[in-house]
Amino acid sequence: MNRNFLKICLIFSSIFTTISCAASDASQMPSQATHQVKDAFPTAQQWNQDVIGWNLGNEFECSAPGQDGESMQIGNPDDAIHAETAWGNPVVTKKMIAAVKKAGFNAVRIPIRWQCHITNPQAMSIDKAWIARIKEVVGWCLSYDMKVIINVHHEKWLEGRPTYQYKEENCQKLALLWMNIASEFANYDARLAFAGTNEVHIKDNWGKPTAENLEVQNAYNQIFIDVVRATGGNNVRRHLIVQTYVCNPQFGIDNGDFIIPRDIEGNANNYMSVEFHYYQPWDYAGGVKYYYWGDAYKQYGETGDSNEKTMTGFFDKVVNTWSNKGLGIVIGEWGMSDHYTNKNIDKIHENMTYYCRFLKNEAQKRGFSTFIWDNSSFGSGMEKFGIFDRFKNMQVKAPWVLEGIFGNL
Repeated sequence: MNRNFLKICLIFSSIFTTISCAASDASQMPSQATHQVKDAFPTAQQWNQDVIGWNLGNEFECSAPGQDGESMQIGNPDDAIHAETAWGNPVVTKKMIAAVKKAGFNAVRIPIRWQCHITNPQAMSIDKAWIARIKEVVGWCLSYDMKVIINVHHEKWLEGRPTYQYKEENCQKLALLWMNIASEFANYDARLAFAGTNEVHIKDNWGKPTAENLEVQNAYNQIFIDVVRATGGNNVRRHLIVQTYVCNPQFGIDNGDFIIPRDIEGNANNYMSVEFHYYQPWDYAGGVKYYYWGDAYKQYGETGDSNEKTMTGFFDKVVNTWSNKGLGIVIGEWGMSDHYTNKNIDKIHENMTYYCRFLKNEAQKRGFSTFIWDNSSFGSGMEKFGIFDRFKNMQVKAPWVLEGIFGNL
């Protein structure tokens, strides 16, 4: 990235933060939303310890009503404020967050698309009504003493172009966007974490990345760290989460080209986590080819090659590669799309309980935080990751999932 641009960006960031902090009043923040003593901030590994999180999926990462979800256009079209419901889910309420807390979850990941809420593309300025809405929902989570992750999600101009051709332009836009986001949340306490990107990949290509793709992802991660830290306040030691390419864990480890970003002096790796998503094996968790997973269920049907040892072996590799270097680990998304036959539905759901319990326990043993994906979509087939029915007072429609995670239903 152009160093002169970065310096200018950081100068503006410092000015913006100073003004923002001076204008802020404690009464305008959530009840426990400030930490003045930065030494009180937990490390990323401490933040992740025993976190069992839930994804508020298919809400704030939606495109504007009537807009193509793959659009790379940056702007603020008419009715964009109603993007929250554009993909078929209802408006988020405080009661929804309360239900998630009551079920046992202690953290919420809020995927957010910002590109259709940008009032000035040159400055990547965010619509005030949109940022106010995000703050409202973050505040609800904090009021229930839940940890929160906000991110940059489904930014197609960013995610779909990890190439040298767009690297400089995208890094500049990402820097400005995170400067604006981070400045708005600089005084929020340590329970709030930021995640830099989401599933960056060439459109329709989820396969092995090139060296070029990996280099661009590394650049995104570094500029995210640099800019957020420069906004000051509690962002100096806030838990920041960087991603492997397409959030595929194998591409972060097996390719060997993932670079741990440099944090500011004094932080070392202590306040950063690596995020990956774990829909593994895909033919079971997402592609719905197999109805069963694990050696314990081979007698009931085809399970594919992946089993319990596959998962624990990979998790151990994650520990050796990243945890042992002081980094935290965030499984930002995981889950299984519901799929079944009427004949064997109970046994299939029993197996899903087994998968959930095994993954949660093995991740927790190693200090990973986990955030299960819930898009409030139900039925049998792909993309049926629903747990709570948001149209029916958060009725639990997938009790076998909660039974696996919490074991108390």
